[in-house]
Amino acid sequence: MIAGRYLRARRRDAGVSVIAGFSFVGIMLGVAALIIVMSVMNGFRAELQSRILGVNGHVVLRDIDTPLTDYAEVADRVSKVPGVTFAMPVVDGQVLVTGASSVKSFALVKGVREADLKMLTPISSNIKVGSLDGFEESGGVAIGTRLAQALGLQLGDQITLIAPEGDSTPLGTVPRVKAYPVTAIFEIGLSDFDAAYVYMPLSEAQLFFNQEGKAASIEIFTDDPDDVSTLQGAIETAAGRPNYTSTWQTDNQAFFSALQVERNVMFIILTLIILVAALNIISGLFMLVKDKGRDIAILRTMGATRGSVMRVFLITGASIGVAGTIAGLILGVVFCLNIEEIRQFFSWLSGTVLFNPQFYFLSKLPAEIDAGEVVSVIAMALGLSLLATILPSWKASKLDPVEALRYE
Repeated sequence: MIAGRYLRARRRDAGVSVIAGFSFVGIMLGVAALIIVMSVMNGFRAELQSRILGVNGHVVLRDIDTPLTDYAEVADRVSKVPGVTFAMPVVDGQVLVTGASSVKSFALVKGVREADLKMLTPISSNIKVGSLDGFEESGGVAIGTRLAQALGLQLGDQITLIAPEGDSTPLGTVPRVKAYPVTAIFEIGLSDFDAAYVYMPLSEAQLFFNQEGKAASIEIFTDDPDDVSTLQGAIETAAGRPNYTSTWQTDNQAFFSALQVERNVMFIILTLIILVAALNIISGLFMLVKDKGRDIAILRTMGATRGSVMRVFLITGASIGVAGTIAGLILGVVFCLNIEEIRQFFSWLSGTVLFNPQFYFLSKLPAEIDAGEVVSVIAMALGLSLLATILPSWKASKLDPVEALRYE
């Protein structure tokens, strides 16, 4: 009751109330910012990982000494390894592409079998125009929406591929140029992939890249991408030929490590907001102790113990921290649950594209709330708030009635 009275603003305690208000707002914003940033970073990592791993093999097997002419048999043997979903022979290469417009762009061509392409859920489940049925016999290609927009292509139009390593002639190597009809347009949601990936039938890719009867690699997909290192030995043995493998973790280690470092740095920086708000609680409580010196004297003469006085001010300061933490939790969770709508609203309000997919890889802003992280943020905010109240509360409890009146 006494702590509640001290928290309610009166004209004489306006300064203390203002500091308490700033402390509340600081803790609320700090907690909300931590939850939002951590959730967005989690969403980034989860979306990038799921989409990158959805179209690229978790383990990539390549040949040693002899070309992969027996790729079909190797893929069948590897697919039978426990924990492996399927194995996909691939012929790939960098090309220059042109379309209906004069625009030219670089792209990565991946030659795959029709059955394997349909197994790539990010592709097969996100066909915007056309179909993958009859992909092998069509002799056409599937391209991303951003590449189609950049080149001015629609379903049925011709896309021209130019490979620098083409046919050898008496005059030297001539770039290989060939046009293919667009039979499907997909949208993965990763801007780089939608703007640079071209899928064609494996047999066509073998002819285009002068790899008749061979595969450049075999991409292997597993049930648990985070546990691929334990499957490498079994996959290499099951291949039954000289080979070496690499995992997505080693191939993308620098990228995901950079995301983790950025996430940790953001956590430390935003924690300072809560720390500053906690310091405001200390200054506000010291002012409150000074203003309430006469009240402390009266409480002590009425029989209140030092512990009782200390609890009064502990509850006063902790209430600010608890209220700010709860408000920050609600604000952060609501913001995360509606983050894409909020982004679109501010984009409309400002007239600019916030979170441009060309720079941030993903076509929409992701957020994934981790319960463990939210609990740790709340615990940290409450802990700092409680620690901030100890010193001024202890100072108040040490005042005896005479000193309190003099202090007043």
